[in-house]
Order: sequence, then structure tokens, then C-alpha cells
Amino acid sequence: MVTDVYRSYNGLNAIYKHVSIKHTEGNYITIGDDQTNNIEGYWSLLKRGIIGIYHFVSPKHLHRYCNEFGYRYNTRKVSDVARFENCFNEVNNLGLTYVNLIAK
Repeated sequence: MVTDVYRSYNGLNAIYKHVSIKHTEGNYITIGDDQTNNIEGYWSLLKRGIIGIYHFVSPKHLHRYCNEFGYRYNTRKVSDVARFENCFNEVNNLGLTYVNLIAK
């Protein structure tokens, strides 16, 4: 597990192989796989999407927003047309009815 040095992550090395990256010391370039750039890129995309597109996210549907932006992030190097076509191929006739969407 690779994190920054935020104190909440202390103790992770008891459970995981844990590497801390100190951004405050200007450490943004890392050697090997020890870096946090991918997750920071994802969070940036998610936050911009919520602020710029949706403006509000309910806790009930947060997993759906995270899934959408996870898909967007994972296909960020694909053209919009290819992403659109792939999205419909992946859906495979699955649907979410309005009744199920608003169900408590």
C-alpha cells in the first residue's frame, strides 16, 4: 500500500507492506512502483466531476458516481467515441429502473 504521510495511515504497516511518500519534501518523482499519482489523478477527476457536473452527490448513490468516474479514469486514454461504444458493449442490456433507483 502506497500513501502519503498523513497520520491516519500510521499503523498500516502492521497489516500491509506500506510505503509513505513525503510530498511536503518535494518527493513527487519516485523509483519503481512507489508513487501515489494514479490515485491522486482519480480523486482529482472525481472531485471535478462532482463539482462541475453534478454539484451534489447523495451518500445513497455515491458508489455509482465512483464507478462512473473509475470507468472514465480507466479509459482516459481512449477516444470519446471508443469509450461510448465500449460503455454500451459493457452494459449488456442491464438496466436500473426508476423504482429501484429511488427505493430506500
